[in-house]
Amino acid sequence: MNRDELAGFLRSRRARVTPREVGLPEGERRRTPGLRRQEVAQLAGMSIDYYIRLEQGRGPYPSRQVLNALARALMLSADERAHLFHLAGQALEPARLRADVPPSILHLIAFLEEVPAYVLDAKYDILAWNPLAGALMGGLDTRPPEDLNVIRWVFRSPDLAEHLSDEEKGRFARASVADLRWAAGRYPDDAGIQALVAEMLALSPEFAALWAEHEVKPRREQRKQITHPAVGVIDAICQVLPVPDREDLRLVLYTTEPGSPSHQALRRLREVTLSS
Repeated sequence: MNRDELAGFLRSRRARVTPREVGLPEGERRRTPGLRRQEVAQLAGMSIDYYIRLEQGRGPYPSRQVLNALARALMLSADERAHLFHLAGQALEPARLRADVPPSILHLIAFLEEVPAYVLDAKYDILAWNPLAGALMGGLDTRPPEDLNVIRWVFRSPDLAEHLSDEEKGRFARASVADLRWAAGRYPDDAGIQALVAEMLALSPEFAALWAEHEVKPRREQRKQITHPAVGVIDAICQVLPVPDREDLRLVLYTTEPGSPSHQALRRLREVTLSS
């Protein structure tokens, strides 16, 4: 059980819910946004003292019944509820990540000749990719292993301020941090995730600000616009698919509308890649 993370998560979620959303009167003017502690305790059917201790990081191990009641009271999404259970030590998932990619997935991405495809682990390390993904993302074959992490790419970028001010790219950065926090709760004993989070907190105020928001959500489909020096702008849908029987891995595909300029640009990029 991670008492400090659980406490911070409860405080952040409580501040997000308004009395009106849970059927409570607004009452007099509130000094802080969201619900009061006694209101959460009331909605969850527990004593105010018990809830205060949870938010102060000194409570006992909450039961599944208590966690379910808190999830309902705080209107948690399915992903947030799962994260709450992980923080409270109720997770059944493995506590570490694996670095191997199933051979069947390696064969699959190799056969996807016109679709950039790569495999990402829960801490955003790229573990495998096909030639078109390597060309699209800028020479993955020549990068050292420590430079194959997407979180580092984003938050170490010299253009980070411009990146975050862009609506689409800023959305990707926020989603990536929320996804990494989900992974940190799911694999609390993984040294690689712990080291990456500590590194980013020390090096990037922007990452630290997003991390402090306690947003929790696995990354899924998202639109991306990529400008490649050889073929120009490519508008793609970034599909993020779970690898069967390996919840720590995701298969990432960049798909484009058939016959569109972006589709033709990917075909030109493939031709350039094959001829080089």
